[in-house]
Amino acid sequence: MQIENQEVDDRLFRNAMGSFATGVTVITTEVAGEVHGMTANAFMSISLNPKLIAISVGEHARMLQHIKDAKQFAVNILTSNQQDESKQFSGQLNLEHEITFSSYKGLPTLADALAVITCTLHSEYVVGDHTVYIGQVTGVKLEQKAPLIYSQGKYRELKELQE
Repeated sequence: MQIENQEVDDRLFRNAMGSFATGVTVITTEVAGEVHGMTANAFMSISLNPKLIAISVGEHARMLQHIKDAKQFAVNILTSNQQDESKQFSGQLNLEHEITFSSYKGLPTLADALAVITCTLHSEYVVGDHTVYIGQVTGVKLEQKAPLIYSQGKYRELKELQE
């Protein structure tokens, strides 16, 4: 069966992908004593046994080389109160105060995150204009807080629907 190769408009594709509501994460790592971070919503669980997750990093992102060099990273799942941190690490905001990092399993992590997943680099795959990093989970911390949600170009909060 032959599939027609129809060109899909870039803006239409981005808008369709942006309509999928996601949580917001900041990926952190440390190279030569310097902490690096990047906001990302391209994050997912891959496997329970072994415990693996995936993140997707654009080919022009500085974080691409930092993860390759460090061979480990942390995924910080943000709370509804961490919109400024998301904007800071996406380059949309330059906070006047410095971000405070904690350390967990030898990696820099964001204080007050909803969850933190630390990983060693398991494998990487260049796919289109991104590299998908598979991380072997080395640690997990979880708090009982509300998540930060992103959909259709806006930050949102999660609320329960009436049954």
